[in-house]
Amino acid sequence: MSSTTSPPSVPKVAQVLFTVDKGIAHITFDHVAARNAMTITMYERLRSICLEIVQTPSIRVAVLRGAGGQAFVSGSDIAQFSSFSSGADGIAYEASIDTYFAPLIDLPIPTIAVVDGLAVGGGLAIASCCDFRIATHDARFGVPIARTLGNCLSAGNVAWLAQHLGVGIVKRMLLLAELVPASELLANGFILKTYSAEDIDGAASALASRLSTLAPVTQKVSKAIIHRILRTQLPNCDDLVRECYGSADFKTGVNAFLSGIPPKWEGK
Repeated sequence: MSSTTSPPSVPKVAQVLFTVDKGIAHITFDHVAARNAMTITMYERLRSICLEIVQTPSIRVAVLRGAGGQAFVSGSDIAQFSSFSSGADGIAYEASIDTYFAPLIDLPIPTIAVVDGLAVGGGLAIASCCDFRIATHDARFGVPIARTLGNCLSAGNVAWLAQHLGVGIVKRMLLLAELVPASELLANGFILKTYSAEDIDGAASALASRLSTLAPVTQKVSKAIIHRILRTQLPNCDDLVRECYGSADFKTGVNAFLSGIPPKWEGK
């Protein structure tokens, strides 16, 4: 009698999947074990996909979503912060994040974020870079870094979120570390519509099809005008970002998160 031994399981690689079907681009964040937290490699892949779409005139709409049915994107992979030694690292990191998001914002075609579950941190930022957001009824949105890491966002990121969500909601997300439910963001217009988990795929397809039938030059120019208006007169806040990433609290937050223990903030 012979016996066989199953090979050890190999952890799935964190990746961003990209397919095109009938002029609709499908971008999927696939890091299910970490609720689709974004690694630097994933951010770089998102950027390269967006640049590829710009060079493909046959693509009329892009649909972005997370794999696994639990999260759109739950933030950035925290392990990367363990090597940070000063506020300058934070400046460089936030600047790189802005460069990853810029090609998504600048896409000349309509974009749809399909949010199933959590859109937190980088996930909220990615969703806000899209033109339309649809979500499951139980979806939640936020940037709970005042509870988790003790870092901050770039001035451009904060300004973008405030323009899309309103200052009051952004303060709740950043200062109170609240996760705001989809129902509330539906009321303020950030979310186009909410659906059951069973219906959201069909709703995304219908919205993408509708957008693909409309005048592409009008869509491109309208997006560009809106984005140029939103980006005017953005102040330089590098001193504030440097202070936050250079703080002892940030190091405490990262170590606490990776250790699975609550952080003890000292305000230093």
